[in-house]
This record gives sequence, structure tokens and C-alpha cells, in this order.
Amino acid sequence: MKTNSFSILKTTMIAALILFSVSAFAQVNYTLSANPDLKVSGTSTLHDWDMKSSTATGKAEITLGNAKVVSIKNVTLTMPAESIKSGKGGMDKNAYAALDTKKHKEVKFNLKEFVAKGTSYEAVGDFTIAGVTKAAKFPVTATVVGDKVTFKGKHDFNLTDYNVDPPTALLGTVKTGNEVSIHFNVTFQPTK
Repeated sequence: MKTNSFSILKTTMIAALILFSVSAFAQVNYTLSANPDLKVSGTSTLHDWDMKSSTATGKAEITLGNAKVVSIKNVTLTMPAESIKSGKGGMDKNAYAALDTKKHKEVKFNLKEFVAKGTSYEAVGDFTIAGVTKAAKFPVTATVVGDKVTFKGKHDFNLTDYNVDPPTALLGTVKTGNEVSIHFNVTFQPTK
């Protein structure tokens, strides 16, 4: 009888451990927190420049374990193209014309794969800029605090990859460089 009781106790403990570990690594729906830190930076024949936005929407399915990202999928991040601002109206106007924001109102990123690379990760997905979608691969760090996850990184690319002619100003005397970077520092929290 004692052996049978021990066997039942052992089976119950194993089942509880399995149930706990499955629930500890449960996938959760996440939403992008307010005020993301998004920036596009580049160069010109006159000076380096930045355009910033704190307006975007996003969602993800994230699994956490031991204060780390175990897996992430179904990530979408969408920024209104005209939410990026330089603080200089003329520069913003030229950028919006180059991006054809009347037709292409959003910049989007869709994650396809999130690969662990030592203490950081590599994001693989598609960027859609000015209506053109291209594959992208770039390094990302992920920091978990409580149930929130902050992703930080940047993607370097050429404007012409997305059929965007680098903007010019002052009758063509000031030219924007073709190489630009999208920097992001965004936090996702469980969807309520």
C-alpha cells in the first residue's frame, strides 16, 4: 500500500511539474506600449540628420522563460510615414514627397524569424517602405523587466532599395545620402 501511495504521489508531482513548466513558458499576446522611440537617420551634403517618431502600433506573440525571450512570432510594427519629423518643415516635406506618403501612408515591419545569437538576437523579416517590401536582417537586443519586453536595434539600408530617390533641396545643391538607418527602442507589454 505504501508503494502504491508513493507511486501516486510521484505521478502527481511529475504531472504538477509538467503543468508548471508548460504554463511558465506559455505564449502571451503582447501590444506595443505607448511612445515608442523610432528614428530615421542619414547624411546629406550639408549635414547629418535625424527624423523621429513616437507614434506606432504593434503586436506580437511572445513566450518568456527565466527572464528571457524564449520565442517570438506574429510581430507587426506599423508607423505612420508622416509621423517622422525632423523639426524642419522643408525637410519633412521633401521626405514625404520622396516616400510618396499620399499613396504610401505607413512604414511596416513584419517579423518572420527571431534567432538567438549569443546574448543578442537577429531579426529576420520584411520592411515595407514607400509601398515596396524587402527582406531585412539585423541585430536586436531584448531586455525583459517583469512582463514587459524592450527590443532595441537598427536596420541600415539604401533608399534606392525601396525605389526612393534620395531627396534634394535648394535646387539640387543639397543632396541626401542614399544610406539611411532606422533605429528602434520599443517596449511590448501583455495585451489587456
